[in-house]
Amino acid sequence: MRQMRAGFYGSWLVVLLLLLLLGGCVDRFEPGVIRSPSNYLVVDGFINLNGRTIIRLTRTLPLADTTAPPVETRANVVIRDAAGGSFALVERTPGEYVSDSLVLPTDRRYQLYLRSSAGREYASELAEGRLTPPIDSVTWRLDGPNLRLGVNTHDASGRTRYYRWSFAETWEFRVGYRSVLQYVNGAIEPRPEDIYVCWRTENSTAIKLSSTQRLSEDVVSDLPLWQFPANSVRLARRYSVLVRQYAQTAEEYAYWEQLQKNTESLGGLFDPTPSQLTGNVRCLSDAAEPVMGYVGAVAPAEKRIFIAQTDLPSTRFESYYATCGEPDTLLLADVPDFVHSPNQLPLYPLYYPMSSIIFGYATAYKECADCRLLGTNRKPAFWP
Repeated sequence: MRQMRAGFYGSWLVVLLLLLLLGGCVDRFEPGVIRSPSNYLVVDGFINLNGRTIIRLTRTLPLADTTAPPVETRANVVIRDAAGGSFALVERTPGEYVSDSLVLPTDRRYQLYLRSSAGREYASELAEGRLTPPIDSVTWRLDGPNLRLGVNTHDASGRTRYYRWSFAETWEFRVGYRSVLQYVNGAIEPRPEDIYVCWRTENSTAIKLSSTQRLSEDVVSDLPLWQFPANSVRLARRYSVLVRQYAQTAEEYAYWEQLQKNTESLGGLFDPTPSQLTGNVRCLSDAAEPVMGYVGAVAPAEKRIFIAQTDLPSTRFESYYATCGEPDTLLLADVPDFVHSPNQLPLYPLYYPMSSIIFGYATAYKECADCRLLGTNRKPAFWP
């Protein structure tokens, strides 16, 4: 028995030594594309033939860099058409260039031209204008613990075949406590605006594509767009989603499909190494300089739906304010020192029992009483 036990421990010792040796021989694998320095221009956006064109200009970073991409500012950005027309874009925020609301013919070809602050010139290839067919419907349904969004569309002429979608979610929410007072110049006075109810908007980041090229009919049926927990804070009051649909050319679809594969396959040892994206934007000053981005010209289609809390089964929804404790009490004598508590807000007055005499104020942390920290208190124009 003693020999068997010694043999058992000896075997495990050998295994342990082998593991240590193997661990010392393993080097971290980093594809060259991750380590290589890069500062290439990225052109994000499309020429909107029926509305405002928004183009975002940034510079690339190595994949290992976790900082935000640097923006390209002070550029001259112009939409040009094959008939000689041109429409300038204005830099509204750093790196974001916006046109006027335009209505342009879909039977022309268009390109984006830009000149950087360093004097380098870039242009997209001339792209055919495309009219997107209407969205038939945006659907939602409960799927187990999640709420699932889908989209339906078709093109009776059969000319579209390649589709892309994006969407913007907006929802109403309320903070843990209502603050009807504010501290100004050493005194507490009525608050002039409501900071109890706000709205939050988030834009989609996932790439959603579909092609009907191999189908007999140009029909997209109940394509899954997005899903999230059915008890999400999004649904606690009222929720809205605006879906945008874009008709694409085969070349533009191929670009977005490759971008989708690159963004969804990062991180695994056996995933394919991210490939170089070749869009339709070129550097006119140096043909060898890589440029990222594909600029199409399309009149998109939109459809918005609302989901009210009353449309859903009774449930306990998540809250941003589940950890907010009970309000604190601020006595009148301590009001002058309240300025030294910038993270707290006065909520409402406190009265002596059976009296109209104020002895203090209820207070709470800003995070529990000011909805503007997570959204805007300006009601969206489309909100019911």
